[in-house]
Amino acid sequence: MEYTFIVKGHPNITSKHKTTLEFTKDPDIGITADCIIGVKSQVSMDNIPREITQAIKEDNRPITLKLETENAADTIKGYGHHKLTLDHPTDMVSRKSDFKCSRTLMINADKGAIDLKTDLIKDLRDCNPLKVTIIIN
Repeated sequence: MEYTFIVKGHPNITSKHKTTLEFTKDPDIGITADCIIGVKSQVSMDNIPREITQAIKEDNRPITLKLETENAADTIKGYGHHKLTLDHPTDMVSRKSDFKCSRTLMINADKGAIDLKTDLIKDLRDCNPLKVTIIIN
């Protein structure tokens, strides 16, 4: 089961956060937003298709985020949990920890923003689009 959407890059993307990465519907970010890797998202937690959210709410359900720009690609692997509400109106966060809130897409991820490939981040800083695919295994 897969779901794909597009976010945009931004010149203020630093990708320095060690434990999270985030997509937001917000059109702009400041330089201190070190976990945000995509803005102007087409979707948020509260409008992902129901079949995807139901699968994410299964404990220990493997989830993969596939990230693709014109010149680079990367993947992040994490897990679902029954306590994920998946209902935030603007933000979507992947976490290396097991912290759960309305913004959390997956927990116990194997990468934070700082771990992403350099070429991918360069494309995002150059304001290129990012194709995000949520893959439910």
